[in-house]
Amino acid sequence: MSVIVILLIVSIVIAGGFLVAFFWSVQDGQYEDDYSPAQRILFDDRHNGNEDRSEKREARSEYRSEA
Repeated sequence: MSVIVILLIVSIVIAGGFLVAFFWSVQDGQYEDDYSPAQRILFDDRHNGNEDRSEKREARSEYRSEA
């Protein structure tokens, strides 16, 4: 029976720690911007990916010409 009491006390302490961490993150503004992260994936910047690929191709061609 004493094990149940110890586990109950430990679980309440852990739950209280998570509650304090949640309120702390709310006070710090962690959850203020709830619109832009969901929209960011819809507006993927594909130009950066294409530029990176062309730069890699140029680097490969320069490496091959030197070798």
